[in-house]
Amino acid sequence: MPEFSTLRIDHDPHNPRIARLLLNRPERMNAISDAMPGEIRAAVAWAEADEQTHVIIVEGAGKGFCGGYDLASSAEQVIEHPCQQESYPWDPMVDYAYMKRNTEDFMSLWRCSKPTIARVHGAAVAGGTDIGLSCDLLVVADDARIGYMPTRVWGCPTTAMWTYRLGPTRAKQLMFTGDIISGATAAEWGLANMAVPAAELEAATIRLAARIAGVPKSHLAMHKLVVNQVMLNMGLEQSQMMATLFDGITRHNPEGLWFRRYAQQHGFKDAIAWRDGGQPIPEGEEARAAIRELDARAAASAARTPPQAR
Repeated sequence: MPEFSTLRIDHDPHNPRIARLLLNRPERMNAISDAMPGEIRAAVAWAEADEQTHVIIVEGAGKGFCGGYDLASSAEQVIEHPCQQESYPWDPMVDYAYMKRNTEDFMSLWRCSKPTIARVHGAAVAGGTDIGLSCDLLVVADDARIGYMPTRVWGCPTTAMWTYRLGPTRAKQLMFTGDIISGATAAEWGLANMAVPAAELEAATIRLAARIAGVPKSHLAMHKLVVNQVMLNMGLEQSQMMATLFDGITRHNPEGLWFRRYAQQHGFKDAIAWRDGGQPIPEGEEARAAIRELDARAAASAARTPPQAR
């Protein structure tokens, strides 16, 4: 089996027609590191080429599916980051190329000729939903937590899959609020194929995967291509292009820069508490003024710090 630093993939021990792709950073809630998107793509390529595999289950180790991008360090630090440039002028196409690569890596789950099933427990939030919603089917624990909170500030889901999975009305509700929904609600709204008690999640996922695995690979590939083509005809690729570009803008406009400055001075957890708590987020000139104030405080603090302690 191939070896990766952020995940594992292998045949299910009881059914070699089922491959199991395990996001394996439980100490970080399976947060998306720089290496993970490319490793997902490589693992899918292995399963695609494997003659035994008919269906792929994607799941998370530990307490949840995926907590999103591993952003605490890049939000709090002053150092440059490949997709968070402080240099002026900001080059949006550098940002776009970096994030579009990640989008394409996640979408390998969607493009793969073999059906993919996201087995979701705990949290599947922010960038973690880009992984889950790139899968063909979702089986979720009824108490799972699913949502894209960074739509409130500092993020736009680059795969743009919410509308294609939910329809415009529900998608707008979640994008406008950044709210989290339960697994039970996800199934009720049609985002998930089914929601079951957490204790029954494994059995329910395996039953579905085994049922699919009995179908010839060629038939599965044709049926998947037909449905995917409908989504492409609806403009999926164009939507992803816009969403990925907008994601970079949300991190570099006044509101996004305010969020990062606040995280740098008060910590990422405090910035998240502000973002998700529902209080108004500074915008426009108010955000610019807040950035200037935070920068002044940072400069004053640096001036008081002895050189050897910096």
